[in-house]
Amino acid sequence: MALPHANLMDVINVAPLGEELQGTVSTSLIKTERIQLLHLVLAAHSDQPQHHVDNECTIHCLEGTVEVVTGSGVRRLQAGNVIVLPARQQHSLRARTEAAVLVTLLLDKGDAGDGGGAGNRRDLDKHTPVKP
Repeated sequence: MALPHANLMDVINVAPLGEELQGTVSTSLIKTERIQLLHLVLAAHSDQPQHHVDNECTIHCLEGTVEVVTGSGVRRLQAGNVIVLPARQQHSLRARTEAAVLVTLLLDKGDAGDGGGAGNRRDLDKHTPVKP
């Protein structure tokens, strides 16, 4: 069962989880036809596979240390850092510590991209376990 999305004008809390970070699952916070916010919780020393989305996207590190790996190098993000990736930029994520990031995707009618994004990643709405 997927967690419900927030609605437009809802206040969404993305404050650091601190001691609650371990054991928290990744969630899709809100999704409209034009935007999706993903709260990704990453275990220390875990990698997210290489993928891309059709439009620009942001990755905002909320806590911990995450590396964004692209063909042109590695960008290290720590709490408070944000990066904007160009459209169709192949990238992967490497969590160096337990970490949480807020990913903002620009969508086209609810899809992150043809042949990229949604097609290359699991849909968090359908496959993310719900914390008991």
